[in-house]
Amino acid sequence: MAISEVTYNGKVFPISYIIQNPSLQKSILFLHGWGSNKEIMKQAFGAHLKDFKQIFIDMPGFGQSPNEDSTLTTKDYANIVELFLQKINITPTAIAGHSFGGKVATLMQPQNLVLLSSAGVLVPKPFKIRAKIAIFKALKPFGIAKIRKFFIADDAKSMNSAMYETFKNVVDEEFEENFANYNNKALLFWGISDTATPLWTAQKIAKLIKNSKLYELEGDHFFFLNHGSFIAKTISEEL
Repeated sequence: MAISEVTYNGKVFPISYIIQNPSLQKSILFLHGWGSNKEIMKQAFGAHLKDFKQIFIDMPGFGQSPNEDSTLTTKDYANIVELFLQKINITPTAIAGHSFGGKVATLMQPQNLVLLSSAGVLVPKPFKIRAKIAIFKALKPFGIAKIRKFFIADDAKSMNSAMYETFKNVVDEEFEENFANYNNKALLFWGISDTATPLWTAQKIAKLIKNSKLYELEGDHFFFLNHGSFIAKTISEEL
């Protein structure tokens, strides 16, 4: 593991990363999902893709890459990751992103895009969630700081204030135009039992990205942990 510091908008962001097979020419960057880290991506793919240099990173605010006071957008994340790649002097052959990482990867307009149950198509919230949001908004003027934890999403409960504001920036983004504007090759892998980013969102993204292929696999939002070998083999064959 190594750390590379990136300066963006006057702030320094330490980026924790791992590079495997550093001498190889072809390379692939892995971007984790919200609340996750580089280790889960390495767990899925580190033993595969022997013909690729593999770069695993913790994006700011996750894993071992801290973010204490900067409220960020998805575009900010894409810009920071671009600066990181410039710093280590690597232009990836492909960028693979899971969930939130898929949105970041798409904005980076890589030569080849690999989406793993990517976020970006809005999914209607269940009634229970909509009701909690409505109650929270109604009670907010009366001051409910002490019971805030009962209203916010599980993904946000352990965040500092900067990351919670960042979460609010990115959680309900409509990314369909961004997918439609991606004109290079894309491989989509999806869990057929995914409830966070359901399979129908994958089918929609596949239609939006003209040069794309969709692979539907058994499993939920973290389906790729059980399909690392197949996904890696497909990437190697296609790219």
